[in-house]
Formats: sequence, C-alpha cells, structure tokens
Amino acid sequence: MPADSENDRLPFEPNRKRKKAPKSSAAPDANEPSRPSREVSKEERVSSSQRSYTREETSIPEVVGRRMLRRMMFFSGIPVTFGILTFFVSYVLIVQGIAELPNVVVLLVTLACFGLSVVGLSYGALSASWEENTVGTLLGLDEFRLNFGRLLGSWRQAREERRDSA
Repeated sequence: MPADSENDRLPFEPNRKRKKAPKSSAAPDANEPSRPSREVSKEERVSSSQRSYTREETSIPEVVGRRMLRRMMFFSGIPVTFGILTFFVSYVLIVQGIAELPNVVVLLVTLACFGLSVVGLSYGALSASWEENTVGTLLGLDEFRLNFGRLLGSWRQAREERRDSA
C-alpha cells in the first residue's frame, strides 16, 4: 500500500531520517597533492554533520507506552496465569486420583501457555494505537495491521539503505 512519506512515518518518529556519514580514510593518499587546509566554520560543521535528536524526540510518548504496557500485560498475563495454574490443577488431579496425567502432557500444556504468552507480548505492543490521542479498539486488530505494516516497511527501508550504502 504505497503512501506518502508522512503516513509511513511513525507518530513518535523524528521528521528527518539520520544518514550515516561516509567513511573517510585516516591517512591521506601519498599520490594526491596536499590541499591547503582551511578553517571550517561552526555553521558548516553543523550543516554537514547530521543533527542528533534529543531523547524526547525519539522516545515513545508516555500515553502510548502505558497503552502498550497494559495490552502486553493483558495478552501475556492471561497465558502465564494459565501456565502456572496448569501445575496446580494437574497436581490436584493426580494426588486426588481424579485423573492419571502423564508428565509430558503437563509439560506440553505449560509450554504452550508460556509460548502463547511470548506471542502476547508482541501482539500487545503491536495492537496498541501508536497515535497519542487515539485509544484504539478493544482487541486492536486494525491497529495491529497498521503497526505491523509500519514495522515491515521500516525493515524494508533499512535493508534498502544498507544495500545502497554497501
């Protein structure tokens, strides 16, 4: 879905992209004639070097961070709780003689719950609305599609920049 560069930008991403400075060799080439050195003004240094961003410009806004954290705790906390409860429920079932459970079943159910918890961490962060003044939907399916598309787009862009600079 092609869009203009403003829509591809994350809401909390700085407006300008930083670019790597080209590598220069430390030792001058012996075959090149030496150039007279001239003093570089402060304005030229600032304009030629890329601007560094402040922590506030590059950090996730507090509202968005809290929203992500709540969703991550919900989507990850429920499977972790079920994973821990699996141990206690299986213990009661075995000790009371209600059911004969093999150890492998308890292990696999617990691993599945903990694995689902790891997936819940990622889904919680990606399903939260990254716009400061937009809360988003309950399950966050639309936000997940949008944010996952942004994530893939930034990976593609970084890969192309790496390929171009090589």
